[in-house]
Amino acid sequence: MPNRLIPLIASALLLPALPAAATVSAIDDTGQTVTLAQPARRVISLAPHVTEMLFAAGGGDRIAGTVSYSDYPPQAREIARVGDNKALDLERIAALKPDLIVVWRHGNAQKQTDRLRALGIPVFYSEPRRLAAIPDTIEKLGTLLGTEATARRAADGFRQQVETLRKTYAARPPVTVFYQVWQQPLMTLNGQHLVSDMLTLCGGRNLFAAEAPLVPTVSVEAVIAGNPEAMVTAGIGATRSDQPLPDFEMWRRWKQVTAVARNNLFVIDGDLINRAGPRAVQGAAQICKDLDTARSRRPAR
Repeated sequence: MPNRLIPLIASALLLPALPAAATVSAIDDTGQTVTLAQPARRVISLAPHVTEMLFAAGGGDRIAGTVSYSDYPPQAREIARVGDNKALDLERIAALKPDLIVVWRHGNAQKQTDRLRALGIPVFYSEPRRLAAIPDTIEKLGTLLGTEATARRAADGFRQQVETLRKTYAARPPVTVFYQVWQQPLMTLNGQHLVSDMLTLCGGRNLFAAEAPLVPTVSVEAVIAGNPEAMVTAGIGATRSDQPLPDFEMWRRWKQVTAVARNNLFVIDGDLINRAGPRAVQGAAQICKDLDTARSRRPAR
């Protein structure tokens, strides 16, 4: 053996063995544990709110593909598209060779997500129903990405903003609210939806919180009988760009409804209120301001 190799071999023997890539795990919104052999490097995001969460968690540069309307932050617009919430390009997804797919549990076609599972690619289901679940999910994604520190900072910032709103508004006089999802048929949200949690944070009372379906259909008569003090709906946003603007005109004839009589008819940017992502706290802040406006219009006693 050449003498010059002996020191190199000796040095190599003294080096510590390189550790095997550590597995990472997180529990998704179905309760299942998602485990990866190593932090994800190529992620498919199948919902706009998921894309925003991945960026917040420090993994924006790991997103290999996403769906239509994933437009925030602006860098998201440059990511390859793999379909929308109605139809996914499964061949395109497979060709991108992801090591993690993040799915909107009730926003993606179930049959197609089942087929994704059949490909053997780990799937993380996301569907936050409470504001508190958003920062939790950001941290979980940070764990799966190996970007825990960035994710923790984003999550803590979100929690602080929510707590500020809670301290400011939650104890104020309650405001009964009708949240309008759609006009024909007339649809609303029950108390298990994220928007209802926003209302509660602001001192609002969801008129149809007790309904069993997440998105119940209600009658005009039921709304009139409930006599909400405010009406709220989601306005135009990227996710509603192919739909008509919300319309409260049908309610203006019902002057006996307090919300109508006092013009407490509020429209909020749909991308802030419909996406269960980091900007949802901005949507909540707008709801809080609107409900305070409704309080200010109460007759003096």
